[in-house]
Amino acid sequence: MQNISEIDELIKLISKLPGLGPKSAKRIVLKLINNRDELVKPIANTLAQVYKNVTRCNSCGSLKSNLNGCINCESLKEKYTKICVVEDIADQWSIESSNIFQGYFHILGGTISSVGQRKEDLLINSLVERVNRDNIEEVILATSATVEGQTTAYYIRDSLKNTNAKVTKLAQGLPVGGEIENLDDGTLFSAFKNRTGLKS
Repeated sequence: MQNISEIDELIKLISKLPGLGPKSAKRIVLKLINNRDELVKPIANTLAQVYKNVTRCNSCGSLKSNLNGCINCESLKEKYTKICVVEDIADQWSIESSNIFQGYFHILGGTISSVGQRKEDLLINSLVERVNRDNIEEVILATSATVEGQTTAYYIRDSLKNTNAKVTKLAQGLPVGGEIENLDDGTLFSAFKNRTGLKS
């Protein structure tokens, strides 16, 4: 194999993406090189625009455009009374694509864990602020059925105890250890439909 530093660096970067290893990265790089005009230039331009204009919202954690603001926070069509709390943006996208939930989303940016992630790093304080400010009636906790996800859910429930919002958690259909983004629409529908109050 030819040792071209630019190619080697590109393979290393692409292999860091989820689900891709060095072999897949090499195939992608070859495809890009063989389609320079149709793929490389448009991808490079689009990535530059994303880097420049797309950031996470400090209030809800969703992606927002610096040009248009945060659609999740500033919904002009309807004012919702529910917020669905998820761990990351992939979870939000999975739930949105299923058309199960109509309401606001709040993306924590992870879970509370013994290694690395602290509750201070998550957008829990801004969730409490949104619940109070927007007169939210129900907070649906759609965290994963892992130890970290459950710990985070109970911490959020305790953080919301001085609000008027009802706190519920996704129920049946959510397997223990399951990740939200990997669930099919039927499982998500069942989990939302059968959600229950989060007990002490």
